[in-house]
Amino acid sequence: MWCTKVVSLFSEVCSPAILRSVNGVLAVICSLLVYEIITWVKPDSDKRKATLQAVVISLYPLHWFFTFLYYTDVASLTLVLAMYVATLKRRYQLSALLGAIAILVRQTNVVWLLFVACSGIIDFTLLPKHKDKVQADDQDVSVRDNDGLAGNKGMPVKSNLRKRKMDIPSSVVKYPILKPVDSTSLCTSGLLDEVQVILLRMWNLKFEVLLSFGPFLVVFLAFIVFVFWNGSIVLGAKEAHTASLHIAQIMYFALVSALAMAPFYFSYRQFSMLCKSLWKNRPLSLFQVVVVSIAGFLSVHYFSIAHPYLLADNRHYTFYIWRRVIQYHWLMKYLLIPLYVYSWLSIIHDLGKGRQRIWVLVFFLACSGVLVPAPLIEFRYYTIPFYFLLLHSQINDYRSWLLMGVMYAAVNIFTIWMFLFRPFHWSHEPGTQRFIW
Repeated sequence: MWCTKVVSLFSEVCSPAILRSVNGVLAVICSLLVYEIITWVKPDSDKRKATLQAVVISLYPLHWFFTFLYYTDVASLTLVLAMYVATLKRRYQLSALLGAIAILVRQTNVVWLLFVACSGIIDFTLLPKHKDKVQADDQDVSVRDNDGLAGNKGMPVKSNLRKRKMDIPSSVVKYPILKPVDSTSLCTSGLLDEVQVILLRMWNLKFEVLLSFGPFLVVFLAFIVFVFWNGSIVLGAKEAHTASLHIAQIMYFALVSALAMAPFYFSYRQFSMLCKSLWKNRPLSLFQVVVVSIAGFLSVHYFSIAHPYLLADNRHYTFYIWRRVIQYHWLMKYLLIPLYVYSWLSIIHDLGKGRQRIWVLVFFLACSGVLVPAPLIEFRYYTIPFYFLLLHSQINDYRSWLLMGVMYAAVNIFTIWMFLFRPFHWSHEPGTQRFIW
């Protein structure tokens, strides 16, 4: 008798309405985490601006739409952001535990576990260890300073550090306000200097680093054991999700992300700033533009994959984008290359204003690690990297954020209207079909 009651109670708890409400609760938690990250990485922002940014980011169409469906996207994003918050606060054991849960929700989150661990190591080795918010004139710790290692390669590492006693526990470190630095390119001496500083600091603090970041290593090794035991990273239909070399995917991500931040990235001010930066660093920057353009051409020509699901499933917007934009004409995929290049250069230039070059490189590698092996073009896959991009972007004017909020709201209204009021049917399969991302 009690078994029957338990089964009945389980059925009620697992009803569609209850399961979907879980995502609603997680979406609220995710919004709070977004606000926490904003106040942590941008301590110069007032509460009103931070609240506006958190609301706009929470309205991001790919995240907002799946809040109302029982997908793993919201739970995955929430756990990854919670893992990142814990790392920012230097609660590394908790962060590793949250990372393990995130991997259980979605296996590709192992890449974000590594990214968060690397980000934590960068902050652990490069940033000052005191409680108060660090002001812009107190950045001798940062190797990004123009008078730092890049200009004094022969100077010992410790000479670039603020020579004062740090008597506040490192567990309460607040994120510093970094000076804007012209860093359109990654292949500079500054990047090598940062790597050198990090390696030296890691060696000097090897026991602290091992103790702090060992839990991440344990989770990663456990995941490797799982992959060998399972025979694949995939738990579901392995034949439909085999790893591939889909390099064009990172080009799509860059353009989609730039379009999602169009009021900033496609503004005249941003375009002119990027051009000035490239001209200032010529001829190296011009050479890099050529290299990135060639890479973009090779990726779309040789490493662009049309997954069978993309070609057959007309419920997804990517089906129509692929057919009516990319496949509209055989030249179209090549005509989009300048937009891909501009988008990535803008992203790197934007992130480089507030983060170290090594952090930007790690972010790019993490995006590649998640997206390149995925043969299917799904905008949902872009959500987590887009959130990291938007949270660390240097968009500070109210106008851009308000325009983005209006744009997101309009897209949300359109997609939810299409989902609710434009159903259709397949002749070969019973049931009602609906448009989704």
